Amino acid sequence: MDLSIPIALSFDFITDVDFWTGVGILAGIYTIFALGLQVNVGFTGIQNFGQAGFMAVGAYAMAILVTKSDISFWLSLPLAILITIVFALIVGLPSLRLRADYFAIATIAASVAIRIFAVNANITNGTDGIFGFSDSWDDISDSIEDFIANDIGWTEVPNIFPLFLVVWAAAILLTFGLSRIQKTPWGRVLRAVREDEDAARALGKNVFSYKLQSLAIAASLAAIAGFFLALNLKFVIPESFVPLVTFIGYAVLVLGGLANYWGVAAGSIVLWTVLEGLRFLDLPFNETQIAALRFIILGLILIALMAWRPQGFFGKREEMVLGD
Repeated sequence: MDLSIPIALSFDFITDVDFWTGVGILAGIYTIFALGLQVNVGFTGIQNFGQAGFMAVGAYAMAILVTKSDISFWLSLPLAILITIVFALIVGLPSLRLRADYFAIATIAASVAIRIFAVNANITNGTDGIFGFSDSWDDISDSIEDFIANDIGWTEVPNIFPLFLVVWAAAILLTFGLSRIQKTPWGRVLRAVREDEDAARALGKNVFSYKLQSLAIAASLAAIAGFFLALNLKFVIPESFVPLVTFIGYAVLVLGGLANYWGVAAGSIVLWTVLEGLRFLDLPFNETQIAALRFIILGLILIALMAWRPQGFFGKREEMVLGD
């Protein structure tokens, strides 16, 4: 009896512009998303497991403001960031005084609570989600697409390419900005908090305040990632913000390396290239089994990386210091 499983991998995607544009958008979104985790985990030493919840708050706030009020799409973006920061402060004020493991539990609980609220609340349309918030962006996207086709001459430009450009422009600007800020006295205090909270307190630093600021920054970055995810999907539904999303962000950190902002982008590109490229595996399984297999293979890659280079592609071993 032949028990072998026929496995084939099509390499047609290597020259598929649509494929790489789609992968690039996801990689850019998760670069922004994981930058927030890098601020928390890599530089402050706090274990934030609720990043998907902050992402949901930002995306839903934007969608609700646009579709259920007279607020414009462009004004809804900063307002949604402010709402997300307020939510992060509500979560952080009582929980950041807890030990690291209890804070992690509190943040994942907050993330799950937001998702349950989104499933059951009328304002979020429950599991049906929210549509029709991207008209203003679609007009801008069409203009960019026309410019590329008519002025540059690329007539086969994918219709999602303008979003690719904007996502990566935002990701690069945010990465550069955070890298610069990290070299300031404020950034050095974050490192001090990560390495020894008691020593930072002895120097007169308000450790709790710096942790709260770090969490607020992470939440705002998650909100921005949520905007782009909503524009990519054209809808906002609860299933887009399951806890797995946060742990994909942590996988990006593992790949790129802790305490390295530019490594986040590299880790995100590698992760989404592997995940999306494995869709081209030709296996005699159903879609659910193939989806599970993709994450199994990704897990094996992460295990191998932890054994071979635990600091990630661009991390340093001396930076592998977490909070208590």
